Amino acid sequence: MASITRYNPFDEAFDDLFRGFFVRPVSYEAPAGVAQFRVDVSENDKSYLLRAEIPGVNKEDISVSIDGDTVAISAEVKSEKDAKNGERVLRSERYYGKVYRAFTLGQAVDESGTSAKYANGVLELTLPKKAAVQAKRITIQ
Repeated sequence: MASITRYNPFDEAFDDLFRGFFVRPVSYEAPAGVAQFRVDVSENDKSYLLRAEIPGVNKEDISVSIDGDTVAISAEVKSEKDAKNGERVLRSERYYGKVYRAFTLGQAVDESGTSAKYANGVLELTLPKKAAVQAKRITIQ
């Protein structure tokens, strides 16, 4: 004879919440299925230099947009059919889809002077800073 127990949906939620909480240290991991690309941003007096690792992407599939002091990079990694006739894929760990990153820089970017170069899976953006607008001082008469 089977025993009957009362089902409480909150038991599973709390178990999932605290499972492994005291066992491993807290760390940030990107959610499963979300691809990220690595970016280095540096600056000098005149411009920002941004280097993004986006391997396996054609330069035609990369989009960069600049809006004031915000820079957004998106790219689409397209699926390639590796399986030949009679073969089957046993494991595929490569990501196919869109990736996106956006940054807010400390100063507005001069869109007219920007340059972009993509080689060996690295996108390099040179983003010149806009001249800071000086506050106009008004004398009172």
